[in-house]
Amino acid sequence: MSEPHKKILILFAHPSQNRSEINVPLFNASKGFDHVTTIDLYAEYPSFRIDIDKEQQRLRDHDVIVFMFPLYWYSTPSLLKEWQDLVLEYGFAYGSEGTELQGKKFLCALTAGGSESSYRKEGFNHFTIRQLLQPLEQMAELTGMEFLAPFALFGAGTATEEQRVVKHIENWRRVLVAIADNKLNYEVASKLSKLNHSLDSVITE
Repeated sequence: MSEPHKKILILFAHPSQNRSEINVPLFNASKGFDHVTTIDLYAEYPSFRIDIDKEQQRLRDHDVIVFMFPLYWYSTPSLLKEWQDLVLEYGFAYGSEGTELQGKKFLCALTAGGSESSYRKEGFNHFTIRQLLQPLEQMAELTGMEFLAPFALFGAGTATEEQRVVKHIENWRRVLVAIADNKLNYEVASKLSKLNHSLDSVITE
């Protein structure tokens, strides 16, 4: 008997969508897939009044949680942080009775303005992208989710003129299909520094 399809929840957070050349197209390309739910947090909560019960139920209903966002000052945009602070509460996401997220998968689909070479010890930003995501990795650890390597695009400001956007979106759609169809090797994906550098090694056709 085949394994049931994975249900994917994409939580998209971008506070300046009219300036987005990558994130909005990537989010729009995520729509229309079976087993994928797409939520624009800034459209849903323009006043930051998050419906905690609704968001917690969304998490219960899905197997894979995706944060999709531009990297702002080495972190998430503010609404996504607010979402974490309110939704991932004690007794739901962690604590002796907070077991609702255990066994789920978690990954970030993000863009960064700097070049990939700037995200290393010797580079301008001194840390790799995965090191900068360690607070989110620890969030996943504490709540019992498995953290997967980020799906990241660097040099976002020049990606359009360098014609890198279409391929990036194609790769992301490939990842979504692989996850939904249980064709992503999570053991390998959890150890990589960046998911989209090694798609052939993590997707089983």
